[in-house]
Amino acid sequence: MDFEAVEMAARGLALAIMGRALAGRLNADRSDAAGARLPCPCGARARHAGRRPKTFTTALGEMRLQRAWYHCGACGKGFAPRDRALGLDGGSLSPAALRMTGLAAARASFAEGSALLRELAGLGIDPKSVERHAEALGREVADDERRVVEAEPNHARTLYLGVDGTGVPVRKSETEGRKGKRPDGSARTREAKLAVVWSAESLDSQGAPTRDPDSATHNAAIETAACRDADAEPPPFARRVLREARRRGFESAERQAVLGDGAAWIWNLADEHFPRAIQIVDVFHAKEHLFETAKAIHGPGSDLAQAWGRRRRRELDEGRLDDLIAALAAHAPTCEAARRDVGYFSRNRQRMRYPEFRAAGLRIGSGVVEGACKNVVGTRLKRGGMHWSVDGANAIIALRCAVLSNRFDDFWERRADSGNSAASQS
Repeated sequence: MDFEAVEMAARGLALAIMGRALAGRLNADRSDAAGARLPCPCGARARHAGRRPKTFTTALGEMRLQRAWYHCGACGKGFAPRDRALGLDGGSLSPAALRMTGLAAARASFAEGSALLRELAGLGIDPKSVERHAEALGREVADDERRVVEAEPNHARTLYLGVDGTGVPVRKSETEGRKGKRPDGSARTREAKLAVVWSAESLDSQGAPTRDPDSATHNAAIETAACRDADAEPPPFARRVLREARRRGFESAERQAVLGDGAAWIWNLADEHFPRAIQIVDVFHAKEHLFETAKAIHGPGSDLAQAWGRRRRRELDEGRLDDLIAALAAHAPTCEAARRDVGYFSRNRQRMRYPEFRAAGLRIGSGVVEGACKNVVGTRLKRGGMHWSVDGANAIIALRCAVLSNRFDDFWERRADSGNSAASQS
């Protein structure tokens, strides 16, 4: 006997029986016909127009419901009060089925999400429907993120804010007129910019600060971080960073640190909005500069390149920036990489005071941010054959940020409260 098959069949039968019983009770109850006329969302009054059936996908399977229907002559639209009362006015999925669909699409591709929903919950939602419902839900999550900026508890002495970007493969129409890194100068990706806030009060086996479990929250989107005019509001990504900082209490933390890869726009943002924060260039990114420059000067894989690179990295670790910059300057006339690095290390020397930062117990690597770029964006949106619209990518990114930051439950509670409030007013 295949116990698994029997168990699944029994589960499906039990759900079907429960679904039929619930549908029967709802269809027998006609109290949703609450008068000859009801207020329409357009402001006019809609008239009762009988009852209409609609099939919904629920956690108990498909359910066909008969609902009182009201039609508005002013706007030409109709609505069913019961749909709103049951949280079914957003489409053909019940709230529980929509939640499961959103979670599946946040974790896996639309096709894989469809298969998971069928395998684990017995829901027959095809991949295109998963895509449509998940992206609509993601847009709700993104709107909620913009509206709700409630401070969360913070008990850490030091909070870190990391900022980075990663390319997302998009449709050709999304890159028209944009410069890129392809041989012909065109682009095939759009950059998703990501902000991460976390604490690192814990220490690893070497006594270095390490990210505290479940302390990282993420906020990301494909949007501009371009510098603004003096009289304009901050650009979209700067506003996103500010919202995340306010939620986490970053500005009120006893000690603040901003970690980045050395890009000027990151430090412009930090200077303007977080002037009290300590600015730190990711030490591994700085060492990568030296590794690449060593190869450019002495040739890839050569003993001279390895020895030269080790000396420069040691100077960086020991805070001997004058010696490091002098060594780079000696090769600047004949090596473009060395010339660029003279500027890079000179501009960022105050952000590379690594011995001082270590002595103060500060984290100097942005592995949390780079890991978030891979986990939040790359794992889901940069798989083979994927080409996104910016709107669709941002919807799924919003979903993933909510799920991975442990904020999805809070969003869902607000969504349910909003629906209940709307239903009580209708």
